[in-house]
Amino acid sequence: MRDKLFRILRRGEVEKEEKEEVRKAKKIQKRSIGLIIDGPNILRKEFGVKLEDIKEALENVGNIRVAKVVLNQYAPQGLIEAIVNQGFEPIIVAGDTDVRIAIEAMELIYNSDVEAIAIATRDADFLPIISEAKRKGKVAIVIGVEPGFSVALQNAADYVITMEGSHGGDTK
Repeated sequence: MRDKLFRILRRGEVEKEEKEEVRKAKKIQKRSIGLIIDGPNILRKEFGVKLEDIKEALENVGNIRVAKVVLNQYAPQGLIEAIVNQGFEPIIVAGDTDVRIAIEAMELIYNSDVEAIAIATRDADFLPIISEAKRKGKVAIVIGVEPGFSVALQNAADYVITMEGSHGGDTK
């Protein structure tokens, strides 16, 4: 059996209580989750983060109902195929992806069928999205990877999932 490639921390708790938090997370009532992945920021070869690991990590918090990956126009065809094969919806954007991620996130925040918003990014630019999600009563989940995972983003979220990539692997 392989080792877990992620950690789940609830805001305000210390890292040595991590195992207890993961155990508690499994007992939490399953929420419907809307997931948006910042492709250019998370799905880099140097991080080795796999989509299946993101899905597995979120299963500890709830059930994924919406799963989208926002990519720029330079995304390789193999990456797009891997995204589709994992059951995610690829969204290709000309230019910067941040605006499209914000639009997709706002749609999920105002969707009454979604109880939790999960954003996979390292970017502090999405701090207002986390704040709005919480203001509207949604559970806010951020998923990231080091280096460069925004501390402000982590502190604002209800749940933080830090992925530990394979460093050099693919995203399948």
